[in-house]
Amino acid sequence: MTDATSAAHPVVASGPWRRWRDRIVYSWRRSLRFRTMVVTLGLTVVTIVVAVVWMALAIQNDLFDSRVTQVKEAAGRATVSAQALLDAAVPEGDPAELDRLMTAVKDSISRQAASDTIAMFRISGEPSAIAPQDFEQGRWRMGQLTDGLRDTVRRDDEQQWWQSIAITTEDGSTIPGVVVGQQLSFPEVGAYELYVAYDLESESQTLQFVQVTLWTVGVALAVLIGAILWFVLRSVTAPIAQTAETSAQLAGGDLAVRIPVVGEDEFATLSRSFNAMADSIESQIKELAELSLVQQRFVSDVSHELRTPLTTIRLASDMLHDKRETFDPATARAAELLHEQVQRFETLLTDLLEISRYDAGSVQLDLEATSLAHLAEDVIASMGQLAEQHGTDVRLVAPGGYSTVDMDPRRVRRIVRNLLGNAIEHSEGRPIVVTVDSDSRAVGLGVRDFGLGMDAEQVDRVFDRFWRADPSRKRTIGGTGLGLSIALGDARLHGGAIEVWSEPGRGTNFVLTLPRGPAGTGGSFPVPTGPGDSGPLEDLGLAASVILPAPVNGRES
Repeated sequence: MTDATSAAHPVVASGPWRRWRDRIVYSWRRSLRFRTMVVTLGLTVVTIVVAVVWMALAIQNDLFDSRVTQVKEAAGRATVSAQALLDAAVPEGDPAELDRLMTAVKDSISRQAASDTIAMFRISGEPSAIAPQDFEQGRWRMGQLTDGLRDTVRRDDEQQWWQSIAITTEDGSTIPGVVVGQQLSFPEVGAYELYVAYDLESESQTLQFVQVTLWTVGVALAVLIGAILWFVLRSVTAPIAQTAETSAQLAGGDLAVRIPVVGEDEFATLSRSFNAMADSIESQIKELAELSLVQQRFVSDVSHELRTPLTTIRLASDMLHDKRETFDPATARAAELLHEQVQRFETLLTDLLEISRYDAGSVQLDLEATSLAHLAEDVIASMGQLAEQHGTDVRLVAPGGYSTVDMDPRRVRRIVRNLLGNAIEHSEGRPIVVTVDSDSRAVGLGVRDFGLGMDAEQVDRVFDRFWRADPSRKRTIGGTGLGLSIALGDARLHGGAIEVWSEPGRGTNFVLTLPRGPAGTGGSFPVPTGPGDSGPLEDLGLAASVILPAPVNGRES
């Protein structure tokens, strides 16, 4: 239980970070202004940091070098003055005189070197009764001198040596300092190590002030550059964003939208060019719409005008067809052909009228509560003779779809008849499986044949008007080339869809999906679009069965 609780903590903690990360990634990909701001500010900050660090180091080194030179000169002057005092003295082995001389040297060095932190240590290790005692005064600690510095001072009686140290103050804190070491020669006693220490507290404070000033100026400069950059980018990217938004509105169908033209600069030229392009597109689309309207009216008017003469021709052809047995063979065959072509022409005219209604947007549904499974049974029964003529078994598998759904039964029946008729014509005499199923959101019907099938290019065009996969193939059931296009329109009118799967050598599967209510299918597909089960079909229900010679490949829409 403890492991599960501890494992959940990183997820909770990482939630806000992930949201911020997603927002930053989204802004980086979608916003030119944000991307330019981040890159420019990043480079600016790096440049400012490098400049501030370099200037701070340069000032620090210069201050330190100047102070070291200054203290070396002061310590050198004090040493020369003290050595001159020692050289002029004649103590004659008097310890008291040597002590007074040591005090005088100490006062002289303190006065000349401008430092009260002084130490002197006798170099010789031989005992002496007259040699003055070693001393340390000021903020001095013996441990602050390194062995290396003392050894160097002991070996060299001419050179001046220095070293950086940390001077301990009265409150226990430390401040940076410099100690200068050199030898002093005492008469009748020998050489002494002389060390004079100087603190660098004032220089440290000066350096701190300079660094704070530099960083403050750097931060202020970065903020100022960011503000200027934001203003400049806003003035540059705002017209671009406006152009992008206007383009999206134009692409969405708002042909009247335009970009305001301000000024005479490059953006004004772009706005005028965009507006001219939009005007041209609007005029061309209006012209095409008018031509389409004229075309629709022409098809509708011609179809209606042909109704009356077609009715007369149909009556005459029916009379001739009924009396064909009294004619000689050639005339009887002509009467049959006339009757068939008049029927096909009437079907074509009906389809053209239906297409013109779809184009005009005047199609309406007559909804009734209908069972898709029962409707499919009726259509299969009505097309049993056609299936028998083609030698095809039509088999119905309906695990669902028996509950009623509001639909236009005439249009859905037309969809099923069209899909089943195409399957019969192209099934190559093999069985056809009609599947009906449903779920809580939709009902579906699939028509699966095992004919030659279609390739991907043919599938993409199967719903086009008057398109045929093989134009040289003869229609055997009198299709007009508009059936699948009308079927797709009927399905979309219900808020549904028709999907198709096909593969050469494996057949075709058309799947109709209709919603149960106005909310739509919600992505639900009760009958899957795919090859399905192409194994043994003997266990499926038989609706019609016949024998048929294999036709040539090709599928009409």
